[in-house]
Amino acid sequence: MLLHVHPADPNPRHIKTIAECLLDGGVIIYPTDTIYGLGCDIFQHKAIERVSRIKNVDAQKAQLSFVCHDLSDLSKYTKSISTPLYRILKSYLPGPYTFILPASKEVPKILQSKKNTIGLRIPDNNITRAIVQALDHPILSASLPGEMVEEYTDPDLIYENFKNLVDIVVDGGMGGMVPSTVIDCTKEEYEVIRMGAGAWGDDQ
Repeated sequence: MLLHVHPADPNPRHIKTIAECLLDGGVIIYPTDTIYGLGCDIFQHKAIERVSRIKNVDAQKAQLSFVCHDLSDLSKYTKSISTPLYRILKSYLPGPYTFILPASKEVPKILQSKKNTIGLRIPDNNITRAIVQALDHPILSASLPGEMVEEYTDPDLIYENFKNLVDIVVDGGMGGMVPSTVIDCTKEEYEVIRMGAGAWGDDQ
């Protein structure tokens, strides 16, 4: 299904349809503040396995992250956040960043990496955050498979490519071509793993 959702003011009925699909173990493609993402409910094992198959990766080795609604939601899925780190998160989020943090016990085992870390995001996108709020817990976030970045900006083309693999393609308008900036906060010195759409440090 291709579902058109208003990017600034998402229709609650549409959001409810998407949330119910996720709770039933569905897989969706949805807009973020960067590129379109592949997502499912973090507590639906079969859906996580479907996402891994679509990407052709092992769930524990894949770079899968969580999309949270706000900082209090995010803090459930990581171990205690120091005050300086909280200030950093607060100043950068919502925004085009993925922060790698130590995973808490709330993170399903299937999604914990060997390092016991998890990538956490709060995109500056009304549709995404409305879906997460309706679901009442995070959704899994993964990039679309392959290298055809140009085709991944247009929801109609995305639908043509993936309609047999996912349940809903959420059309929130044209997407970006640059992914989020990934920051590893598990070390003393925070490290930029991938420079993406968000400026960091000297680039501020």
